[in-house]
Amino acid sequence: MTLATGRLRVPERLSDPGPPRATVTAAAPGLWLVDTTAYRAHAHRHAPGTLDAQELARAAEFVRAADRDSYVCAHVALRRLLGAYLGMPPRRVTVERAPCAHCREPHGRPVLPGGALHFSLSHCTGISLLAFATAPVGVDVEEVVAPAAIAETAEVLHPTEAAELALLPAAERPLAFTRVWTRKEAYLKGLGVGLSDDPSTDYVGAGPEPAQPPGWFLSDVLVPEGHWAALAIRGAPPT
Repeated sequence: MTLATGRLRVPERLSDPGPPRATVTAAAPGLWLVDTTAYRAHAHRHAPGTLDAQELARAAEFVRAADRDSYVCAHVALRRLLGAYLGMPPRRVTVERAPCAHCREPHGRPVLPGGALHFSLSHCTGISLLAFATAPVGVDVEEVVAPAAIAETAEVLHPTEAAELALLPAAERPLAFTRVWTRKEAYLKGLGVGLSDDPSTDYVGAGPEPAQPPGWFLSDVLVPEGHWAALAIRGAPPT
């Protein structure tokens, strides 16, 4: 069960081999954090018997070892947790692509057949974050951006978010911008559109408390220093 402390959701840390069984309810979505360094040896050892052929081929394509480790850890963890929630061996879990929100071709977000369980995955250097829920859900985790990146990507901000950011001291803007970015991407992933839609049209807030889009609950997530993360889930706030 995911806990809350103050304004932050607290994920469970996944250790090998992970839970044999897991449950999720509307009031208690599952939220898991994977430390790449701690999970790497386990993930690579079990990848051949856990990942499907397409995932193994994708892992082999990475040139940088750090990128390969991040991908393998995230996807071994995803399959192991899906297996625990569904009560089946991880490699037997079937993951499909939803129809694209724009063209309806089958290259949208990853989904399970039937939609009984919703999930979302995000990973960056050193960390993966995974969410599981009975309703559409999105997560995002990012390293705190460098100051120079704010000006380069300012077009993603809603005008009110840009104004909020401008009021802050320069030293506080990188973390505030990363707050906005993770909240926005988690919400758009939950909607199933990702960044194919114009992210500047949705207001999620740059302040300590996220704004709440109609019909959705947004929360920041506790992750290691130097990172920020957010969770978006459709419906009432979970406990």
